[in-house]
Amino acid sequence: MEQYDIIIIGAGPIGLACGIKAKAAGLSYIIVDKGCLVNSLYNYPQNMTFFSTSDKLEIGEVPFVSNSPKPTREEALEYYRRVSLKFELNINLFESVDTLEKENDEYFVNTSKKSYCTKNIIISTGFYDLPALMNIPGEELSKVKHYYKNPHFYSMQKVLVVGASNSSVDAALECYRKGADVTMVIRGEKINDRVKYWVRPDIINRIEEGSIKAYFNSSLVKVSEHEVEIETLEGKIVLENDFVLALTGYEPNFDFLQKMGVNLSDDGNKYPQHNPLTMETNQKGIYLAG
Repeated sequence: MEQYDIIIIGAGPIGLACGIKAKAAGLSYIIVDKGCLVNSLYNYPQNMTFFSTSDKLEIGEVPFVSNSPKPTREEALEYYRRVSLKFELNINLFESVDTLEKENDEYFVNTSKKSYCTKNIIISTGFYDLPALMNIPGEELSKVKHYYKNPHFYSMQKVLVVGASNSSVDAALECYRKGADVTMVIRGEKINDRVKYWVRPDIINRIEEGSIKAYFNSSLVKVSEHEVEIETLEGKIVLENDFVLALTGYEPNFDFLQKMGVNLSDDGNKYPQHNPLTMETNQKGIYLAG
């Protein structure tokens, strides 16, 4: 069994930043992640551009140089990989945490590959871990995608995009420009005002000219192999459909937090109980980051 001063769960930007600080402080540590390096960023759309400028994404005082003020997904992946190598961070990837046991003031962490012992755990698993499900009939079908990667896959297909967030709008425009027949279903009465200012006019114009169909004040209520059912203000309609991009947001892995003994608020928001000054949870030695 390996023993460390700190075990950091999650190899995203925040987890890497914690590793850098731990190493600088002379503490023994290990970063474990069930996926690849910065797994959440890897799952972003391939053509995604960040809303933030590159300097806002820097860690470890390492400059993030990008070709444009707002970096791309590919540039971010390269940056965080380079930072990890520069600091020679102790990282185990594709290693999931299975169980956690506590004895006195020590934690015994069992993963899919090894067992560890520590007095301090940092949870930096982020909020992109699990999709926010629609909980409708047919959502389990393989045609329903909660993560969007590349528009080419949907070329010449009838695609329904759920939502009007940045990710939904980007997917709708990219798929349309790769030859997909795109329809959007949107709960609100208009495209979200928080959509990137340089993209919002584009999607509005495509909808107004009829290149992309949109149903406002509407919701997806059922998915079947070859159709979707939408509830509109005028009643239910059925459309032919090949794929559904349900980009309805993401949420932390609350079950994982509860298994670690972290109390969650019962108001529906499930906020983890923690000290805002130290970020320590109700479990002594377990901290939140990111």
